[in-house]
Amino acid sequence: MAVEYTKPLPEITDENREFWAGCQRHELLFQQGADCGHYRHTGPACTECWSADSKWTPASGKGVVYSWIEVHQRYNRAFEEDLPYNVAIIELEEGPRVTASVTVSGDQDIQASMPVEVVWDDVTDEVTLPRFAPV
Repeated sequence: MAVEYTKPLPEITDENREFWAGCQRHELLFQQGADCGHYRHTGPACTECWSADSKWTPASGKGVVYSWIEVHQRYNRAFEEDLPYNVAIIELEEGPRVTASVTVSGDQDIQASMPVEVVWDDVTDEVTLPRFAPV
């Protein structure tokens, strides 16, 4: 019997539905401006040229740790057993920055500019979370 996932799940909206559908297929998708080619996470218009025309484009899933914190304080009971845990900003090769956790083991430390790549955590039948692992 599968373990029930009891942590908060992302709110899936019309604006981010394609992103989460891609994650479910283990494919990291971002919006790419049709006019300028700029990648962005999600939004109604390109942050470079302000065009509303975009397409969902696969990303490599490779990047570097831009910044991170290690959480020691319980802010949500659902994460209490995970303490301490990290929350990182990953800068992808294509440019967007995403917030996710970095999977480290043992005495492995997170470092600035550490190369990472996406790994997938199938937390429910409907939701797969992207996480990142050191390369």
